[in-house]
Amino acid sequence: MITLEHPVQEDLALLHARHTEAMHADTPPESIHMLPASALAAEGIWFYVLRETGTPLAMGALKRIDAGHAEIKSMHVLHEARGRGLARAMLDHLLTEARRLGFARLSLETGAQESFAPARALYLAAGFTECPPFEGYGPDPMSVFLTRAL
Repeated sequence: MITLEHPVQEDLALLHARHTEAMHADTPPESIHMLPASALAAEGIWFYVLRETGTPLAMGALKRIDAGHAEIKSMHVLHEARGRGLARAMLDHLLTEARRLGFARLSLETGAQESFAPARALYLAAGFTECPPFEGYGPDPMSVFLTRAL
């Protein structure tokens, strides 16, 4: 079950820690664009958690860029829960929610490294295409920017 939740909760600490660890594993600090849990609680951000029997296994967020454009932030599935389609379920949920919220376009930034290949494949399979850097980003050889109309 995927629900809209507050990003700062004790039982989400593992998800946030693992996401942070993954982002820092092979990305230089100046190329890391993740938001800490407290920043995900800001106005204009919708934070979702996928739980199985109450245990949080995945997270994802939408961040408003403008009235018609949003960005996917902090999408992460715990490594021990991968291979079960949970990332696709979260992505499908984010696409549905972005449409429901009235956005016409959804974009994201992900890593260019090999460790991000599964994420890039997921987004490309869902209809995202490469695009130039969008609001708040500049060119970065460690980043791939993707977008799709809704």
